[in-house]
Amino acid sequence: MSRLQPVSANDEKRRLHSLMEIAALINSSLDPGEIKRLAVEMATSCVNADAASLLLLDPGTEELYFEASTGDKTAQLKEIRLKPGQGIAGWVARRGGALIIDDVQADKRFNKDVDRTTGYETRNMIVVPVASKQRMVGVLQAINKKDGHFSDDDLEILETLAHQVGTAIENALLYQEQRDTFLGVTMAFAEALEKRDTYTGGHTRRVCEYSMAIAQQMKLPEKLLEELHLSAILHDIGKIGVPDRVLQKPGKLDLDEFAEMNSHPVLGSEILEHVKSLRAMIGGVRHHHEKYDGSGYPDQKKGEDIPLIGRIIAVADAFDAMTSTRPYRTALSHEIALNELEACSEKQFDPGVVEAFIVVYKEGNLSCCN
Repeated sequence: MSRLQPVSANDEKRRLHSLMEIAALINSSLDPGEIKRLAVEMATSCVNADAASLLLLDPGTEELYFEASTGDKTAQLKEIRLKPGQGIAGWVARRGGALIIDDVQADKRFNKDVDRTTGYETRNMIVVPVASKQRMVGVLQAINKKDGHFSDDDLEILETLAHQVGTAIENALLYQEQRDTFLGVTMAFAEALEKRDTYTGGHTRRVCEYSMAIAQQMKLPEKLLEELHLSAILHDIGKIGVPDRVLQKPGKLDLDEFAEMNSHPVLGSEILEHVKSLRAMIGGVRHHHEKYDGSGYPDQKKGEDIPLIGRIIAVADAFDAMTSTRPYRTALSHEIALNELEACSEKQFDPGVVEAFIVVYKEGNLSCCN
């Protein structure tokens, strides 16, 4: 049967718009999960399919597994793995090239176990390879054209989408690797700084865990979560400018020493000011010792004038300080520290942040507290 269909000027304009929309949407994200979700959504809408799925290649076993899909069969699909070369998807992944299949059930390559597992009937489909510059990534498939059969135009659109997806996934994974390396180096630096003070070992990691748990309980957006993570790692970076005689003093500080210790949020913010990519973290670093009633330091900010990241780190930092042994006192129990947070809610701490921390603590979601 001929797959060529008459294309009007309006159809051509819509097709061009779809291709531009594909490129803009897929390349607007550096989140691999978001890219995969967009891929199947765009595959479904651009070729008027009933469903779509993205299968990725396991580089170790060369099996294909369902990474993302539209429709209500996602849970069942996640349980399926196709052996190398198995099914139409496996055939495309192994040999390359794209396929349009008008009668899937009659195709000997079709793996009927997928339909049996999901209870879904596959009639026709387009399957195209997804590759990056470096390697085969997997396959993208659109399933069951809503009005007839898939055309060559549909195939071209899906191939364009697959090309964009492959490149975007590669870029996202590269970005993620670089980000993880940067976070690792930053954490290593923060922990090296901690070694100047034998009483704060593990402090940075615990403050990070508490801060992120609070933020997730509060359902903060992804961008703010990333800024909080870095801010929590760097919150005490200004202590690099605090003399050892103060930082390592085995007892309570006098007034002058206390003032030197209290300079670390300002020193930290001044350090970050010189690094353009870290300037968004200044609010958390500079203001994690502000108090909700305005009596904190260094700027006596009050209430919601204190950046939210600073208010979160303040609770995490205080809880860890109370439950850690210091030169001048032994660690408080978690229960006493929680009571102290509640008692100081609305005075020293943001009540919403305290409430979120208590919830995650009581749910047992903090590994540092188990």
